[in-house]
Amino acid sequence: MADHTAAGVIAPEHPCLAGHFPGEPVVPAVVLLDFAARALNDALGRRVRLTAVPAVKFLHPLRPGQMFSVDLQIDEPRRSARFTAQATGVEVAQGRLEYADEP
Repeated sequence: MADHTAAGVIAPEHPCLAGHFPGEPVVPAVVLLDFAARALNDALGRRVRLTAVPAVKFLHPLRPGQMFSVDLQIDEPRRSARFTAQATGVEVAQGRLEYADEP
């Protein structure tokens, strides 16, 4: 099992935020999952594609401009990774990703 941490911020100008939600902007869940998938690629040092997200919980809203981190615990033999995302000491999401190598 390997560990990896990636930090990021979704800029308030990001196109995914248009209309999500006016007056109370929230980073869409799919953007956070995409960030976790990219962090997995970086951690493995190669491109993989997600085959499943069998478990995920979104626990707290992530706001645009808010610094966050994603921690991965990778289980290479099972081709899976557990992740947690945190912002300002609060867990915003957790779940498990399954992946396969790109052909």
